Amino acid sequence: MHSILDIEVVDRIARQMEFCRAWATKPKTIGAIAPTSATMARKMASVISPDSGLPVLELGPGNGSITRSILARGVSPGDLVSVEYAETFLPGLRLRFPGVNFVHGDAFDISQIARNLGIRKFDSIISALPLLNFSLLKRFRFIRTMLEFLEPGKPLVQFSYGRKAPVPPQSEHFRVTHLDTVLLNLPPARLWIYQRNT
Repeated sequence: MHSILDIEVVDRIARQMEFCRAWATKPKTIGAIAPTSATMARKMASVISPDSGLPVLELGPGNGSITRSILARGVSPGDLVSVEYAETFLPGLRLRFPGVNFVHGDAFDISQIARNLGIRKFDSIISALPLLNFSLLKRFRFIRTMLEFLEPGKPLVQFSYGRKAPVPPQSEHFRVTHLDTVLLNLPPARLWIYQRNT
């Protein structure tokens, strides 16, 4: 009979191996050198309103660190849509988090993904995409598109390893605020909240 501790250790090793395989195959699409820390995942999930009646959108779940924190926040699996570009992660994610709507796709195609799922609005968007790997124009379009799926004031949380927000607030349509700097992450990361003004 295996103890719960043994199962957790095996699960952690399996997740680490998934991450290493994905990183070795396509490092630029992963955009990190290690999985998201539990501390950062909890902080990102803290902005969610689980009683809003709206689904939550997660972008780039990777091996599920943030997914776990979103569910722990009180979001039911059926109310979580999680878009992952690296197909390597999907079998493990679906095994560990049954009932979550995992979608193999490109987060930049969110308009089509949301139409396919019949979703018009999200409560919040939790993004672990490596935005600094893309041009500023593509990043700006990404933020504008994502915010169309949120009511004014609802949060899009984006992490970044840079010192400044990955998309500066150069638009009257949205604002950006610094949520936190998470030193207990490898490497340390900054969290930013984007919100629609109108």
